[in-house]
Amino acid sequence: MRREFKLPDVGEGLTEAEIVRWHVQPGDEVKVNQIVVEIETAKSIVELPIPWHGVVADLLAAEGETVEVGLPIIAVETGEPAPDTGVTEERRALAEDLVPPPPAEGAVEPGAHGSPAPKEQRQAVLVGYGVRTGATKRRPRKTRTPATIPAPPVANPDRTELPGATAPAPTSPPPAPPPPPSPRAGAESRGTAEPGATTTDVSRTTVLAKPPVRKLAKDLGVDLAAITGTGPQGSITREDVHAAAQEAPGAPRPVQQLEERIPVKGVRKMTAQAMVGSAFTAPHVTEFLQVDATKTMEAVQRLRTLPEFAEVKVSPLLLVAKAVLTAAKRHPMINSAWDEAAQEIIVKHYVNLGIAAATPRGLVVPNIKNAHQLSLPDLATQLGQLTETARAGRTQPPEMAGGTITITNVGVFGVDAGTPILNPGETAILAFGQIRDQPWVVDGQLAVRKVTTLSLSFDHRVVDGELGSLFLRDVGAMLEDPLRVLAWT
Repeated sequence: MRREFKLPDVGEGLTEAEIVRWHVQPGDEVKVNQIVVEIETAKSIVELPIPWHGVVADLLAAEGETVEVGLPIIAVETGEPAPDTGVTEERRALAEDLVPPPPAEGAVEPGAHGSPAPKEQRQAVLVGYGVRTGATKRRPRKTRTPATIPAPPVANPDRTELPGATAPAPTSPPPAPPPPPSPRAGAESRGTAEPGATTTDVSRTTVLAKPPVRKLAKDLGVDLAAITGTGPQGSITREDVHAAAQEAPGAPRPVQQLEERIPVKGVRKMTAQAMVGSAFTAPHVTEFLQVDATKTMEAVQRLRTLPEFAEVKVSPLLLVAKAVLTAAKRHPMINSAWDEAAQEIIVKHYVNLGIAAATPRGLVVPNIKNAHQLSLPDLATQLGQLTETARAGRTQPPEMAGGTITITNVGVFGVDAGTPILNPGETAILAFGQIRDQPWVVDGQLAVRKVTTLSLSFDHRVVDGELGSLFLRDVGAMLEDPLRVLAWT
């Protein structure tokens, strides 16, 4: 029995996801709860298990393709006999593929504001992934009526009939044998069409192409019927259209050869929206402080020799994080949030310390929960795990939620300073620049010291210049003399 696994809503209220990587291929055997695919939502990478045991029959979505929730992405032959209910195979397949109709007006997604959608409009998905209202609808199957049955073409050398067109009654010699069907006509008769593709009227051949591709072809003056698709199931892609436009006689050199367009989606799209919202909502102020971090570097070398840190990575970021936690305790308003709706400032007497991390798929800011309660070795362990998970692209939404104050380490890129943008919902963010040798005056004498630059951006609705300066000064003082951490803890 062939069963199709539909892309579920992974409990984040999302409507689509990108296929990142398949772990299986057609012909592979799969077991219940085996991870078969990785998808990228607007928040993170998620692994999806298969709910059946069987053999992979087909992959219905390619890597890099964005798929709407509710559409099938993989087919599995389970080996179970199909139930004999007296209905035809075509009707049974149609019944299995149906997706619940769109929710009634006023119904909302579970987890969003308001009450849940009615039960009869909710679609069951994998255990642990929640439910969602049906957001997609299967297009009606094309049925052959007498008007659409292909007629044999008229033997007229001056006229060519497309398959599927209605031919006039012959008036001269008997009709010639019909030409062999084209691959596309055969695809139509088998009913194989890519989700999202549309079918033209009866006077044209079937073309598998999504609406954006059709619009691009129209803009470039390209005839889709003349293109051989290279996409899934022979569908036409944007690249196929551009190639056809370039090959057309007298066609100008396409701009796409000199430019590259990267779709804004997934984590990058969410980050862009969050940064725009933060930059144009909170009035940012940034202050800078150069610090002699020579003693911090000496402390890092000492810590690396201690048995408590034998299994963890010790870097200057560890002592910067400890200094931020200590300074936040001395100046609680820096660790707060602005509540626009209630017109209140929420002072948080706990610290979920965010660490901005660059990943191949964009910027993420996971945070260490209750970092203020951790010992220095535990803080080092948490920093290492957080960084490793982020670089592997495995950071999950709960790990990025609830941050209270953030550090961004621009020094790892060889940068001295910057003006960081606040993580939405937070009041302050500290940029930590590279530590490098610079001339410095020590006890009236010029010396070479390990110097870094700290940059603090803060929400001026909550933090005024005095508070921001005091916090930044304290962080710098602890980096100049790490013993101050002990004195102020």
